[in-house]
Amino acid sequence: MNKRAFLKSVGALAVSRLLSTTAVSASKPEQGAASWSLNMDVLESCSCPVFCPCFFTGKPPATAGMHSGHSEMQHVCRFNQSYKVNVGHAGAVSLDGAKFWFTGDAGDDFEKPKLDWAVLTWDPNVSKGQREALLSILRNLRWYRPERWSFYAISGKDAPVDFEITKTGAKAQLGGGSVAETRTTTMLGLGEKPVTVSNLDYFGFPRHSGFLLMPSDVVVYREGDRAFEYKNTNGFLTTVDMNAQDFPSKSA
Repeated sequence: MNKRAFLKSVGALAVSRLLSTTAVSASKPEQGAASWSLNMDVLESCSCPVFCPCFFTGKPPATAGMHSGHSEMQHVCRFNQSYKVNVGHAGAVSLDGAKFWFTGDAGDDFEKPKLDWAVLTWDPNVSKGQREALLSILRNLRWYRPERWSFYAISGKDAPVDFEITKTGAKAQLGGGSVAETRTTTMLGLGEKPVTVSNLDYFGFPRHSGFLLMPSDVVVYREGDRAFEYKNTNGFLTTVDMNAQDFPSKSA
């Protein structure tokens, strides 16, 4: 039995067990007009092999895939990141349940002053106040700042973000899959328990639950001349957490 068949055949984990593997408690800073906190699940998949070497070397490997309908072999890290807020607030604005999608291409070297491109898309249920609050919070981290990218855009067209964790993996769709889609399968290791990577920096988040490895069945973005599609590549699920007290100089 090959590795992929093994992963698909050992699917007896309960959803509660899967969730407990990725859970990290939400922090509780003091309430107040200038206070904020954010705890959310992130499903990420990219064009890199498992596990994405960008986190260790800062340089994507040469990867074969489809880009704008053409086969290619390039040093790129094209990614889908889907987000679902578990609990959060910015002052009096509740962020609970907000969902959004971040996709892009980090290019061939994370050390470059500018990465290639990124597009953020909101779920239509995210209010104007929630959007403003989330942008303000996320830009405490360099990854989410417009100046980090050669091209950065907030999509002018909202699209539903569907996010589901199952017994054997996770999947996320943007616009019902018409815009973007990620499907993953949980990697199982010793004792048929999910394989995890712990204590690795993730874009500057002060806390996360560790990466629950979920190699992708497919990661695809279908918009315009930046469209891409990859299969059997890197994927993982994590829960991130931060609050105003983690950035005291910016929250004063």
